Amino acid sequence: MTVTVKICGLSTEETLDAALDAGADMVGFVFFPKSPRAVSNERARQLADQARGKAEIVALTVDMDDAALAAIVETVRPDWLQLHGGESVERVAEIRRRFGLPVLKALGIREAADLAGIGAYAAVADRLLLDAKPPKGATLPGGNGVSFDWHLLDALDPGLAYMLSGGLDAGNVAQALAVTHSPGIDASSGVESAPGIKDPDRIRAFIAAIRGFRPNPDHSRALAGERISS
Repeated sequence: MTVTVKICGLSTEETLDAALDAGADMVGFVFFPKSPRAVSNERARQLADQARGKAEIVALTVDMDDAALAAIVETVRPDWLQLHGGESVERVAEIRRRFGLPVLKALGIREAADLAGIGAYAAVADRLLLDAKPPKGATLPGGNGVSFDWHLLDALDPGLAYMLSGGLDAGNVAQALAVTHSPGIDASSGVESAPGIKDPDRIRAFIAAIRGFRPNPDHSRALAGERISS
């Protein structure tokens, strides 16, 4: 089982190196001013140059207009645009068409009803990011360190191109994979020592837990019925 691993919200050379050396497939930079992980376009350009050719570069944006997106695309030259706001299906399709880059669209999940839009977004995005819906009162659309009930994804089309996110860390990611068989895993707060402060050791442990995971049918059956608190 080959799992695509993304470490998001990187902001220093040291932690970026830790992710790259540990074998991250994708590295994400956040362009949302309210986030403790936010970086400027120029800072992201420096980090992207460090990562280029070693991992795919993802620019995380939230309900950003075309001018701001164009500035990121021109300066950072990302491989992917991650849309982590309330972008409509039509807006996702427009951004993908306008900028000619693959799009990763985040969808917040808390209950079964939140899965209703998956089909429409999957038709216009190159990949989905199924993340825990922010708790009430949260100011960030992601990176809040909470999970959702992974069993909600039991009925997903097994061929759906998606990544799982939300409250994942080295201690629970194997369980998440056993339950969901997700083809991709994304982490941000789960590899931090404090909000916005990535920890190289936690990054390495997280990626090692994923690379060391081996599907076990008996283990998956034993997990059936367990629920992950959100």
